[in-house]
Amino acid sequence: MTTPSGHTEAIAASRVIGTSVYNTEGRSIGSVEDVMLDKMSNGIMFAVIGFGGFLGMGEKYHAVPWATLDYDKERGGYVVPFTKEQLQAAPAYSIKELTGADGEAARDASFDYYQVTPYWH
Repeated sequence: MTTPSGHTEAIAASRVIGTSVYNTEGRSIGSVEDVMLDKMSNGIMFAVIGFGGFLGMGEKYHAVPWATLDYDKERGGYVVPFTKEQLQAAPAYSIKELTGADGEAARDASFDYYQVTPYWH
């Protein structure tokens, strides 16, 4: 079975991690650092996107709702429907903060900020 854009529904996390992410202007904004899994619903809570930094220093991590990432075969990466300004103003976390409180605080803030309908409702 395929998604509406013609991609397969299943993908290994190891293929996702490290994939470049682009914004609506086509600029590379970072890469998928990890994916947070919701053990209770068997779904993906959010993608952890790393923006900025140099050699791991000063990097910000953003929780981006998984459903907002659309794979672009030509770019070989994901595109998110957000502007540079939206992404710069988005909530940022350390890796530890992303997993605190079972990830729910980062998840809720992310879905609220990006105005994405929560999958858990």
